Amino acid sequence: MSIFEAILLTVITASTPLVIAALGELVTERSGVLNLGVEGMMIMGAVAAFAGAQISGSPYVGIICGIAAGALFSLLFAFLTLTLVANQVATGLALTLLGLGVSGQLGEPYVSVPGIQLKEIVIPLLSDIPVIGPVLFKQDLIFYLSIALLLGVSWFLFRSRPGLKLRAIGDSHGSAHALGIHVIRTRYLAVMFGGACAGLAGAQLSLVYTPQWVENMSAGRGWITLALVVFASWRPWRVFAGGYLFGAVTILQLHAQAFGLGIPAQFLSMLPYAATIVVLIIISHNRRTTLINTPASLGKAFVPER
Repeated sequence: MSIFEAILLTVITASTPLVIAALGELVTERSGVLNLGVEGMMIMGAVAAFAGAQISGSPYVGIICGIAAGALFSLLFAFLTLTLVANQVATGLALTLLGLGVSGQLGEPYVSVPGIQLKEIVIPLLSDIPVIGPVLFKQDLIFYLSIALLLGVSWFLFRSRPGLKLRAIGDSHGSAHALGIHVIRTRYLAVMFGGACAGLAGAQLSLVYTPQWVENMSAGRGWITLALVVFASWRPWRVFAGGYLFGAVTILQLHAQAFGLGIPAQFLSMLPYAATIVVLIIISHNRRTTLINTPASLGKAFVPER
């Protein structure tokens, strides 16, 4: 394998969890709910996936455990914000802190335990194509799920009736309720979908990206996905492109360190997060476009009339 192919593979591996988690958060925010707890759901998915794989001996069981952990954790957020009408920003931050603490406690027995890595799926003939074959057709299951999620979310939001209802709720939950659309139920499902995606992204971290358990191994990726949704103007294909842009920045700074460039390692390590800040600053200058694309009811509580 050439160095170019190796870099492409590592970029894909680093970008996949960002894309998956961001697609889930995009659906959540399109329904009008702002869930800042992506980091907490992702780390809970990572520890649940690792523990599930260790106990069962199968990484596929680990994936299911990761998805379930993220969805259940998001259900707590949904209950607090949608049923009890708690503040979404405060609840999301609390969810992140809770997830970091609980995952550290649950994952303590698995520190330094060798992980069970999810094996690659080799597609015959296509995997033999030079350069493209090893990069695109010799990947793990979660990568292919990320592609399926991209296509599915794009179709759901812009080509299906339920997707139209979800976007209507995000734009005006009062009008949607007046038309007979079940706002709370739809938002519950959207939040749980976002949590399941965050859990799947966490499973990718502990089963593919770094097949081991390390406390706080999400390393701020949940926050990057939140910025990524804004960067993409709540569009799935832009989320996909942005996820790979951020993933490339993450990997290239690692390769820059490996090549021994005369740049401080601390500066290179902060590049992905510095890129996030730069992107947000650029977006803020085009305020009109941001307002047009932002769901009008985002972050606003809805209490149905009795």
